[in-house]
Amino acid sequence: MTDAGDALDPAELRAWTAFLAAGHLLDHEIERQLKRDGGLSHAEFEVLVRLHRADGGRLRMSDLAREVMISKSRLTYQITRLERAGLVKRTGCESDRRSVWAELTEDGAATLDRVRPGHRGVVREALIDVLTPAEIEVLGDALTRVGDRLRAR
Repeated sequence: MTDAGDALDPAELRAWTAFLAAGHLLDHEIERQLKRDGGLSHAEFEVLVRLHRADGGRLRMSDLAREVMISKSRLTYQITRLERAGLVKRTGCESDRRSVWAELTEDGAATLDRVRPGHRGVVREALIDVLTPAEIEVLGDALTRVGDRLRAR
């Protein structure tokens, strides 16, 4: 392990800058597709996906914020936009008056169904199809370790 102040060697710098560039470019492609096909931002899409996967199509706002890895205030902004569009609704929690549920609406599920094929296409074309199966395994393992380390903080 190196000290935090150590400069990156050429291979490390190449990996870091390639990661940044690929991440930004992929996010831009995904954002364009989601805007075009459903008028959604990438963050809004992730909220809809998490709600769709949740039991009953709903999650407490605090749990949803952890799942999409954004602040509660940023989630509130995203939910407000999605609620205005009729894609989610907020309801009070019967068992805990301090909690609020975010629920996927029928329109939200329909929007998700409409944009998902294009999203999968962008991910496949821009990332998956460029890599070998072995590279996909290594990338998945490596980024999982990075995420685990950061979540532990």
